[in-house]
Amino acid sequence: MIETKNLTFRYGPEAPEMRFPDLDCAAGERLLLLGSSGAGKTTLLHLLSGLLRPSSGQIHVDHTPFSTLSDRALDRFRGERIGVVFQRAHFVESLTVLENLALPAFLTGGRPDPERAEAMLAALGVGHKASSKPRDLSVGEQQRASIARALIHRPSVVLADEPTSALDDRSTEAVIGLLEAQAAEAGATLVIVTHDSRLKDRYPNRVELQTLATP
Repeated sequence: MIETKNLTFRYGPEAPEMRFPDLDCAAGERLLLLGSSGAGKTTLLHLLSGLLRPSSGQIHVDHTPFSTLSDRALDRFRGERIGVVFQRAHFVESLTVLENLALPAFLTGGRPDPERAEAMLAALGVGHKASSKPRDLSVGEQQRASIARALIHRPSVVLADEPTSALDDRSTEAVIGLLEAQAAEAGATLVIVTHDSRLKDRYPNRVELQTLATP
């Protein structure tokens, strides 16, 4: 489902080159990408989601090589097959939570499913906020709504960036449980990118990033 090989990235001609370990994660599996600050975790997540193009190497997601896709085709592929839970929620503030959940369908030419959106919000404990604007949600409620938005279109792959970085133990257990349950319901591969060592023992399938930077 997710496979990378000889992946490197450089932010500019004078920037150091980042090298990433090869990944191989089958459909429906869970993978933890663990690393300290500066190890390139978010960069790798952006590469896996198609938000960045690698300097070299190959990325295959759902049997599709990213290198064969134009920028427009990659945007569409991401909108249809990939769900991303960012470390900080990114919502269109002028829209309600329910309208924000409809955006992935609009952007890919699909048809919004408000019943599914309302059911997902309810399952995540924020159903009562469906008609609210994002600014009216607490940080925790925004995070739960972000999970719903990432999964609303039944993606093949869910990528979560530091979903527990600011949470206590109880909240961490709740959020990770929700992510796992919702990804399983969608039949999606779940990849969590984090520096949170509390998750280390939870996932036997894990890769610790030791990115090598060279001039």
